[in-house]
Amino acid sequence: MRLTLALKILLFTLAVPGAVLFYVPYWLLSDLNSQLQNANLIRLLAAGMFFLIGLAIYLRCAWDFAVAGLGTPAPIDPPKKLVVSGLYRRTRNPMFQGVLLVLLAECLLFADPTLLVYAGSIALFFHITVVFREEPDLTSRFGASYSHYCRQVPRWGFALKAFSSESA
Repeated sequence: MRLTLALKILLFTLAVPGAVLFYVPYWLLSDLNSQLQNANLIRLLAAGMFFLIGLAIYLRCAWDFAVAGLGTPAPIDPPKKLVVSGLYRRTRNPMFQGVLLVLLAECLLFADPTLLVYAGSIALFFHITVVFREEPDLTSRFGASYSHYCRQVPRWGFALKAFSSESA
């Protein structure tokens, strides 16, 4: 992976997912210390598990965008090739799902109703973005290949059978 591509991904990650996952929740949470002190071991472990899984998903997807797609997660520098490898073989939006898992981890950790409403709002925003912006854009950029992919791979679920570009 070229250094400039890695730098673009890092800057995008700090700006956009960073804002969604850390800057805004920090602003929303009024008393972090007392909320953390009230977290029990089970909540801490569950939150840690969701956080690590979500982070791993995001990082794998960013890697696939760079290596297989020759682009970044940033809409101003998207992948040049349709990414159907890695986690994208089983679900069409794993990067968004990874971000939502990290938000779920924060909801578990802080047990704050405002954060839960925020997470639900982000999930709705992701869905609207995918349906009304991303999918039409990908259809126009990749045509029949993307349409075939959409018929085989769920938008939000997880396909048990991995996508193969050769499958009919």
